[in-house]
Amino acid sequence: MSTIPDDDFAAVLAELREVRACEPHRIDMSHADRVRRPLLQDDGRLLIVAADHPARGALGIGDDPMAMSSRDDLLRRLAAALENDEVDGVLGTPDVLDDLALLGLLDGRVAIASLNRGGLAGASFEMDDRLTAHRLADVLRDRLDMGKALVRIDLDDPGTVRTLETIAAEVSAFAQADVPILLEPFISRRVPQGQRTRVVNDLSTEAVVRSVAIASGLGGSSRSTWLKVPVVDDMAAVAAATTLPMLLLGGDTSADPEGAFRSWADALALPGVRGLVVGRSLLYPPDGDVDGAVARAVELVHGNPVGETPAEAADAAGVRGASA
Repeated sequence: MSTIPDDDFAAVLAELREVRACEPHRIDMSHADRVRRPLLQDDGRLLIVAADHPARGALGIGDDPMAMSSRDDLLRRLAAALENDEVDGVLGTPDVLDDLALLGLLDGRVAIASLNRGGLAGASFEMDDRLTAHRLADVLRDRLDMGKALVRIDLDDPGTVRTLETIAAEVSAFAQADVPILLEPFISRRVPQGQRTRVVNDLSTEAVVRSVAIASGLGGSSRSTWLKVPVVDDMAAVAAATTLPMLLLGGDTSADPEGAFRSWADALALPGVRGLVVGRSLLYPPDGDVDGAVARAVELVHGNPVGETPAEAADAAGVRGASA
């Protein structure tokens, strides 16, 4: 998975824990010294690895409810993904971005701050999704490149209106500070699950178009707003619903990764679509080959031929560390 030997990586993580306990000021220094880059480079596209799920208590992947519970394992997987120089950056909560900054893995990358983690997975207050992670002041302090906020809209849950008000205020603040903010909107509802209910997102084309329309109008200015949207049946209709730049989200690890890659490739050809934000599908692929999954995503986003195997893509693109 990574070219860093296990013993060496274990030593690196041991040092990271020592720094956190004894020299926490080095976190601030790591952010201050981070080598930054423009948000968009020559091809105008982005491939972002998402790692903000654990802070919402959403640790499950597929049938394993605790798949993301090991921070050491998550960091190993992120390090493997970031060995590919064409991965543009990482989306994470403060704990994850602080770890990566201390490890020197954010140099030359886009660092996207996750803002609202208060709507904990499975909680009765899940729709009242307050800002409990990064805020604009933290983004500015740590010289991060963008904020990201989830915007779930449940018309039957009064908590939704607080979420909309909270995110709208943050959109206005980010626009005033000239910092991009990435909104991830969904029309959501609760469905029975045993003695409780769970929140599910409506992935019909109509619902996604409606969510895009709502999110596009949040805040006092849309000048800094980007959208993060799921891939649905009629992506042309979704792309036509806004002029805001869009990134495609990856979702849970797919049982049909080839099908997921094909759907991403089709959507990436649409006007306004600027790239991918993918977490579990790249970090925890069904075959365990992080390098191969990342290489395939790189070829989709940054213009390499679509349709090859991960190994062929790695050979064509000269991706270091990729394997079949």
